[in-house]
Amino acid sequence: MNKKVLAIVFLTVVTFLFLFLFRNKSVTKFISQTDFTEDNMGGETSGESDLSIEVLRKGDYPGSDLVIEQTLSEGSNYDRYIVSYRSEGLNIYALLTVPQAEVPIGGFPTIVFNHGYIPPAEYSTTERYVAYQDGLARNGYVTFKSDYRGHGNSEGEPTGAYGSNGYTIDVLNAVASVKRYPDVNPEKIGMWGHSLGGFITLRSMVVSKDIKAGVIWAGVVGSYPDLINNWRRGSATRVPLPSGARRWRQVLQDQFGTPESNPTFWNSISANAYLKDISGPLQLHHGTADTSVPVEFSEKLEKQMKDAGKEAELFVYQGDDHNLASNFSTAINRSVEFFDKYLK
Repeated sequence: MNKKVLAIVFLTVVTFLFLFLFRNKSVTKFISQTDFTEDNMGGETSGESDLSIEVLRKGDYPGSDLVIEQTLSEGSNYDRYIVSYRSEGLNIYALLTVPQAEVPIGGFPTIVFNHGYIPPAEYSTTERYVAYQDGLARNGYVTFKSDYRGHGNSEGEPTGAYGSNGYTIDVLNAVASVKRYPDVNPEKIGMWGHSLGGFITLRSMVVSKDIKAGVIWAGVVGSYPDLINNWRRGSATRVPLPSGARRWRQVLQDQFGTPESNPTFWNSISANAYLKDISGPLQLHHGTADTSVPVEFSEKLEKQMKDAGKEAELFVYQGDDHNLASNFSTAINRSVEFFDKYLK
């Protein structure tokens, strides 16, 4: 009897040991085939990065109802509010403007407004870009300027736009959120972006079909190979990167190789490689004396759009700077006319 018990115990131990080793071997094999990075730029499997356009397209961007956090002083002919919405579980703040006019049948056309780089610790929802947003708001548009995660009172870490899709995801959730607002026509959504915001605008428009037209001022709209090779100090077309936006370059090249050695990867994360799928026409503005972003980026994008059979127009302002300070009125009027054409 004791021998039988011992035999049963022995067989049981051997069986569990076999199952344990087999299970661990399978797990080890799975992990060894998966690419992880410390910077959460990965989660990549089979060479596909979280930065890729295809991964963005597979994402879910439900947004949320807008919560009015604060009523601000009125604009010239519109109301202003600080609101919040949800993005990947984060509470993101934004500046919402609503025309004081009678709501048209179907709702107001709306412009999601993507600001450029501002040090997150210095950012405030109601500061900077006041004249830019006003130029659109006073012409009969609802406007919605997301702070992005980690900016101002918004939750989350400020991940940057180029090594993470975090800001783009916040904007895609902003689109979904503003579509829920009662006074908005969900079929007439446009997008405006400056500098870094131009990068987000282009990226959003090859992912979401909800954005019917885009205007980009001095946009970081080069492909990733252009951002790697043609956005440095050293010549008229190689200019300094914004502060704090450098490390992503080295991390990605260490992981995936250079654009020359691995063009497939770099194309997979570049919106420029997906222009055949862009959701609407583009209007581009750029100054020739821009020392932050080379005018060649906008010139090249215009050509790429037309090569893809898409509509694009480019306005180049001789001697003007990154903010188009000398031609602001002209540029904002052209932007409004463009949105009027496609959204009204």
